[in-house]
Amino acid sequence: MTGKIRRGRPRQAEVARLAGVSQTTVSLVLGGNKQGIVIQESTRQRVLEAARTLGYVPDPAARRLAAASNNLLGVFSFTATFPTDPAHSYYPFLVGVEREAAERGFDLVLFTGSSSGGGRAAAPGALERVRLADGCLLFGRHVPTEPLRRLVDDGFPLVHVGRRDEIAELAWVGADYVAASSEVVAHLVDAGHRRVVLVREDDDAPASTDRERGFREGLATAEGTVVRVGAPARELTPEWVLRQRAAGVTAFVAEETDTGAVWRALHDAVAAAGLRAPEDLSLALLGSPPPDLPLATPVTGFDIPRAELGAAAVRALTDLLAGQRPGATLAGCAFRPGATSGPPPAKEAR
Repeated sequence: MTGKIRRGRPRQAEVARLAGVSQTTVSLVLGGNKQGIVIQESTRQRVLEAARTLGYVPDPAARRLAAASNNLLGVFSFTATFPTDPAHSYYPFLVGVEREAAERGFDLVLFTGSSSGGGRAAAPGALERVRLADGCLLFGRHVPTEPLRRLVDDGFPLVHVGRRDEIAELAWVGADYVAASSEVVAHLVDAGHRRVVLVREDDDAPASTDRERGFREGLATAEGTVVRVGAPARELTPEWVLRQRAAGVTAFVAEETDTGAVWRALHDAVAAAGLRAPEDLSLALLGSPPPDLPLATPVTGFDIPRAELGAAAVRALTDLLAGQRPGATLAGCAFRPGATSGPPPAKEAR
């Protein structure tokens, strides 16, 4: 059946496609940019020209609705619990996010679906709720690709906290875990360790693969083994530690994750085996120990600039809102010498 095609009022999404910018940028330009966000003049002119070409006329009702929802940045977490507890490894990121958002005149909308245990965060359609905000920051080791791709394809402004390369158009800010991990392992090798074990979670999250890559780069001439464990890391028993020591392993390295499960299990297994660091072996953590796990001895490892990364994520998101494409941010981590590592026991040093 054929007939006359009815063409309705041009929408902002069409203007955005023609201008090559996000729909949020179109809304800001056509709404007079009352928020004062920096928008390049060339971008503003491109939007205005696209609107003239399409004959775009603002819908009064839509304009009132948009005006009521501006200046809102979303925060969506794919973690098991939303990181509002100061003991959560993501909490310092939120501190940086809140400070930078306030400095730039934005309010935050926290999408706390993960507070019920994480199920709702990964449920179909859950991520669509972030459209209530002007743009959104994302946290979590495991992020579903397809819902994310739909938002990116629609031009919705998103920034992921942590490296994400599976969607080229997705902006992200992250820490340089490769260089930081390599530095920690090189420190152990320089101290004389020749057999080193890395314990990591059994998944392929970018943060884990980056740490493993840095571990291998830092080994140089030393022998390294990577052990993958499940979520509670029940494989890390005192007996396992003693078997590794009997096989000549003198240094153990664990990755930091949002749960801290690997480090907790390794730390407890070493203590239960009756071994001490650095007298009987060396321990290092690729990150920082969980805030709720008090340790008498500072741990060798590195510190992630969490608050700074949170602030950088907000800056990247506001750049997107202004029609600018931010470059990827890869921040360096500060090496922490700690006191849990040293030369291998004298009888095993070579």
